[in-house]
Amino acid sequence: MTNKLIAFISFLLFAFASSAQSVNSDTMAIRRDTIRRFTDPRAQIKPYEEVIRTGYTSWRGLFTVHLLKDTVYFEIPESILGRDIEVINSLVQGPGGTHLYSGEDIDEKTIFFEHGDQDSSIRIRYDWIISSADSGSNIFKAVTKSNLNPISISFPIKAYGPNEKTYVIDVSKWIRDPKCFMNSMDGTILSQSLVGPRDVTVSLVHAYPINVEISLAKNAEIRTSAFSRTPPQPATIITHTSFVELPDKPMEQRIQDDRVGFFADQEFHFSDDQQKVEDRRFILRWRLEPKDEDKEKFAMGELVEPKNPIVIYIDPATPKQWRPYLIEGINDWQRAFAKAGFKHAIVGKEWPEDDKTMHVDDARYSFINYMPSEIENAMGPNVHDPRSGEIIQTHIHWYHNVMQLLHSWYMVQAGAVDPKARHAKFDDELMGELIRFVSSHEVGHTLGLRHNMGSSSTVPVDSLRSRRWLDAHGHTPSIMDYARFDYVAQPEDNIPEHDLFPRIGEYDRWAIEWGYGPDRLKNSDENRLAQRKLVTDSLAANPRLWFGGDDRETKRMDPRCQSEDLGNDAMLASEYGIKNLKRIVPNLPEWTKENDASYDDLNIEYAAVQDQFTLYMQHVMMNLGGVYTTPKTSSDKGNVVEPTPIAKQKEALEFFDQELFTTPYWILNSHVTTLVSQPKQPDFVEDLQEQVLNKLLDMKKIDQVLANERQFGEKGYSLEDYLGTIHMTIWKELKSSSPREDSYRRNLQKAYVGAFETILLSTTPENTETDAFSIIRADFLHLQKEVNSAIPRTSDKLTRYHLEDIKERIKKTLEAKPTIQ
Repeated sequence: MTNKLIAFISFLLFAFASSAQSVNSDTMAIRRDTIRRFTDPRAQIKPYEEVIRTGYTSWRGLFTVHLLKDTVYFEIPESILGRDIEVINSLVQGPGGTHLYSGEDIDEKTIFFEHGDQDSSIRIRYDWIISSADSGSNIFKAVTKSNLNPISISFPIKAYGPNEKTYVIDVSKWIRDPKCFMNSMDGTILSQSLVGPRDVTVSLVHAYPINVEISLAKNAEIRTSAFSRTPPQPATIITHTSFVELPDKPMEQRIQDDRVGFFADQEFHFSDDQQKVEDRRFILRWRLEPKDEDKEKFAMGELVEPKNPIVIYIDPATPKQWRPYLIEGINDWQRAFAKAGFKHAIVGKEWPEDDKTMHVDDARYSFINYMPSEIENAMGPNVHDPRSGEIIQTHIHWYHNVMQLLHSWYMVQAGAVDPKARHAKFDDELMGELIRFVSSHEVGHTLGLRHNMGSSSTVPVDSLRSRRWLDAHGHTPSIMDYARFDYVAQPEDNIPEHDLFPRIGEYDRWAIEWGYGPDRLKNSDENRLAQRKLVTDSLAANPRLWFGGDDRETKRMDPRCQSEDLGNDAMLASEYGIKNLKRIVPNLPEWTKENDASYDDLNIEYAAVQDQFTLYMQHVMMNLGGVYTTPKTSSDKGNVVEPTPIAKQKEALEFFDQELFTTPYWILNSHVTTLVSQPKQPDFVEDLQEQVLNKLLDMKKIDQVLANERQFGEKGYSLEDYLGTIHMTIWKELKSSSPREDSYRRNLQKAYVGAFETILLSTTPENTETDAFSIIRADFLHLQKEVNSAIPRTSDKLTRYHLEDIKERIKKTLEAKPTIQ
């Protein structure tokens, strides 16, 4: 090959390669541009008018919602990016039989929208408010890094709004996703019974300045029972989601004091000068502030009106005759707020139905919601800022059938002293006053106050029979107690009706003063100390301000902290209550008679009497092995934990002997029972006798008595004395010259033997490796001798059969060799 040919071929190869490289570069450039356009979300952002076309319905408020058929857009303004928003899910409508009713809350969480700068998206993050630190501290950055809020979902931006100050996102698919937080059913009975896919449609949208409201209708399938083998049934559920904007600047926290009963939120607070993390708990309360022009007057202690008073409206679905009483129950709290320095701080109003500018689902308005439910209850929840405890809004749930509960309570607790309580249907004035007190109680919860079950224990029982005392103080210092009506008052005491009712008391007014009054000092730490000192000084001056907490909390061993009780002596108070029940029972047929109706009302009220009698037994039982728990600071005197006095525990056992174990035939009044109940075995009295005795002889109760004796020494009730007293109470007839026992007594004694059999035949170390086991075995040996001695002296045939049976049971138990299982 010549040099010229070689050169020519080389030229052609070079040219071809160059051409190919050029073509490849152009192709790759086109491909890269195509890929960029298909993967870069910014390339998919369209003009606003191409996305929100003609035909969409739009609701503008906190953010804008656009809806057209199945397509839903949120238009998020730049101004709310990063702002905390509380999301509350509630039930609008649901399938019958689930005991869920319109307006009941399902769950809530805190979120915020943010702009994803790197990918042109809008993201929703949860704001888990767990830890905090002052922004100027060195530890602040570490706390921030250790508490990264999770992203719930990310949406590509579909369009920019005018001036690019809003961002349009497509939420159509998301709101139909079962994992979307708008579809949560957590904490409800439906969460366990829902099965199958959900068909979700938007049924309502409203938007207001601080909130957006969206209802979703969901076609689903549910199982009617967790154990049902029947196929799932179709069900339609409508839920409601509220997006409520939280304040831009959180209200200053007021730190909780365990001696004042407020609901509280919690966070772990870090600071540079700590040596251990602060478990910070801060109370829930409304933001009540004086008007700018009244700040000096307020600081000087002069009464002023708040900048934004608490206004609670009455649901227009409420029957008209009850509205004034619900409003009075709200307004009754005005006196309490006066102690905190505010006048007209809380107001109840009827909803202005003719005002078309106001809407019931606008978060700026609070309500008592009237629910057509057979549930005998009322509830006072609220929506609050989890960062500060500021209460934003309340929707009190008022169930229609709470009136049935009020009727039963009042008839069996006050029927002996108030003639107006002796009717199958109360007049509107009486029922209205009953509604008023429940209204005040539920409003108290929405103000941040917890139950104060210990409040009634600060009142001497005999004071509950004094009109002078009741006029001045009421029968309990707190309406937040479950102290319903004065069942201690006797007919001869001539107590007027208004003194039988609960009312807002001195504890309630003091608690509102503590929670809503002005800061004592500008420095937060010094202010906290000043608040604590206020509590210490107030309690020292007035013991009736004691907060006893809820009977379901750690104080559940404290007999002072019980629901439905009265006074400082459960035995004496219950004795008076039983005297009144004895007056009421024979009259029930007459008092429940109405227009030739059936005996249904008699049945209801007789059951209410049985429930009330059972409550008295429960109140007394708590004293046995009880422990008084009184939160204190180092400035307070006395112990935090003390045993129930021995004298009270002995009084409790004597009460059971007199009022229950000595058969209370009065409650088995044949004039009543032949109208309402079939014969059954065991009947109410026998069943209750055995329940109480089994509780007294339960190993948990016995261990409780033993633990108190060990910790408190001579101040603790001796277990030998405790069991010995019960023994003498149940077997006292064996001491007589000719023992004779009725059927109730015989069955009670069988229950005694059965309770000890269970313990003595046990193989668990918790039962056998304790002094209690030895004491119980000694008691059984002693009982064996008593029974053997009594049998020859018994002339009654059934009593002899019974004692011979007992003798054989004891013998078998003592001789048995328990098999380890």
